[in-house]
Amino acid sequence: NAHPQFAHDICRHLDIPLGQVEVTKFPNDNIFVKVLENVREHDVFVVQSLVASPSVSDAIMELLIMIDAFRRASAGRITAVMPYYAYGRSDKKDQPRVPITARLLADLIGVAGADRFLTMDMHQMQIQGFFSIPVDHLFAAPVLVEYFQKLKLPNLTVVSPDAGGVERARAFAKRLNAELA
Repeated sequence: NAHPQFAHDICRHLDIPLGQVEVTKFPNDNIFVKVLENVREHDVFVVQSLVASPSVSDAIMELLIMIDAFRRASAGRITAVMPYYAYGRSDKKDQPRVPITARLLADLIGVAGADRFLTMDMHQMQIQGFFSIPVDHLFAAPVLVEYFQKLKLPNLTVVSPDAGGVERARAFAKRLNAELA
């Protein structure tokens, strides 16, 4: 429910139907999920994009509850798909008395019952090691570079939003034969 159009677009591209589930909220704000079709021994992909979500915490909880519902419905293999890994910047203990939330979320996804995890462009590669299940880490750069190369934009400049993104921006600029800012 964080981005239903995204799930519909994926299914339309793959020419498969969107799975039938019921997701509701009780008056006390608890999330309820019911699988409305037989998923026994099927591969299930639970897609939860958190970029456009009004409440990241609700979206994460919905993802976890949905994974658990599919596990209890005897799905064969459950892949949690989270293109943007929320809390990915909380990947180390850089102050006293703070959590490593990226690790906590990885643990929760595995404990909920996911067999695999798929994401894109993690903040740090070490986050893959936080998971006790296989992680498929995809990169947007090849697709983005191809797209911008086709546009043939004059005077293209790649900009890094912060110091941490400079190396990635430099690699983009080099591949696009563009300036770097």
